Amino acid sequence: MKPIMSRRDLVDKEDIWNAVVSVLSDCDLDSKDPVVNEACVVFQYYSELESGGHESLLNWFESYIKEISIDSYIKKLIDTLEKIGAHDYAIIVKNYSQEMWSLYVALKNGENKEDAFYGVIEKADEQYHKLNQKLENLLETYFMRIYTELLEVV
Repeated sequence: MKPIMSRRDLVDKEDIWNAVVSVLSDCDLDSKDPVVNEACVVFQYYSELESGGHESLLNWFESYIKEISIDSYIKKLIDTLEKIGAHDYAIIVKNYSQEMWSLYVALKNGENKEDAFYGVIEKADEQYHKLNQKLENLLETYFMRIYTELLEVV
């Protein structure tokens, strides 16, 4: 069941952003609703990269990635980024995610891959930050398009 919001509480982009973020903050990454699932995956990617970078993303999503596989996660994230027009971000995911994950797993298994891991993390984070928060603007536009699929507006 979708959360209910009054139309008068959704008067501008900021209101809609806040309402959607509220829904997505409690979302289940395994949601059967494709809109919720896509929005959750791309928003969580954005949130983790803004707060702690790619290392944070791997730490927070380790169990989910293990559950669905790194290949499935990368595909899901790239597909959603492409769908919202975040092509430059999809390229970063394509270029670095598999290697980051392999090195992350190696570190977790006690292998001495710290320098290599942080080298890849640094490159990926640098590429992300060079895009000057374009993803936030793309997400805002995306949220404006889908908010009525996430919320029941009365």
